[in-house]
Amino acid sequence: MDLTRDPDPAALNGDTPTMRLFALLELIASKDQLVSLQGLVEETGMPKPTLHRMLQQLESAGLLIRQSDGRHYGTGARLRRLAENLLLNATHHGARHAVLRNLVDELGESCNITTLSGNEVVYLDRVETPEPLRFYLRAGSRVPAHCSASGKMILSQMLPAQRRKLLAHAPLKQCTPKTVTDLDALEEMFRRVRRDGFALDDEEFLPGLVCVAVLVPTAGARSNLCVAVQAPALRLTADKALTVLPALQRAAAAISRIEAEGTPDGDTDSP
Repeated sequence: MDLTRDPDPAALNGDTPTMRLFALLELIASKDQLVSLQGLVEETGMPKPTLHRMLQQLESAGLLIRQSDGRHYGTGARLRRLAENLLLNATHHGARHAVLRNLVDELGESCNITTLSGNEVVYLDRVETPEPLRFYLRAGSRVPAHCSASGKMILSQMLPAQRRKLLAHAPLKQCTPKTVTDLDALEEMFRRVRRDGFALDDEEFLPGLVCVAVLVPTAGARSNLCVAVQAPALRLTADKALTVLPALQRAAAAISRIEAEGTPDGDTDSP
């Protein structure tokens, strides 16, 4: 009996080689860290040559990327684009969009649903305020993670080493005089965000723009979705951030229920 093998390996189920490749992608995508061939062998119980061949196929298709050490693998650009497109196209006309519309009606300011992709935040869905003074950003827009409320919120869940690896590969952009670009100062900010349960962008991305974000709860896993409100600093100051939290948290909980139930995106006004 092999006592070194996982007694309950993660089976890569599938009736065809294609579906087993998909199962391997699912397993890798569920990790919050890079994976290695040996680690996957130990986790799945599959033969090493078989897994090596599967990893090579996924790498050649651009779905996985091998790291510079030659041993570890992470998700490739093609797979990340697929995930972004799925999320973007699923939120245009549905239950989650209705939650966002109701949140804008309640707060009177522009609101959005966001996700982290690499070191950027992607706007998956957005509803603009009817106020004439506003900052217009469309779904699909990208902003740097280090100076956005949603980026800080999602990054706060990671281990410090993961955050540094993500942020330290290139100089952080100084978008405004208030943008924090020092990694140690950002690390302190991430700890505060994790403690408080919300994140604030106080004119760090655009002058005059204030944003507050909270995570969409995900049972037993790290969340990669946020709900956020944005407004001119004339109407929403950092001191008033706490006043919008109850509405944001209710909207986040509603979206979490939709995600958990797999609610189809039918056009409804009843979140």
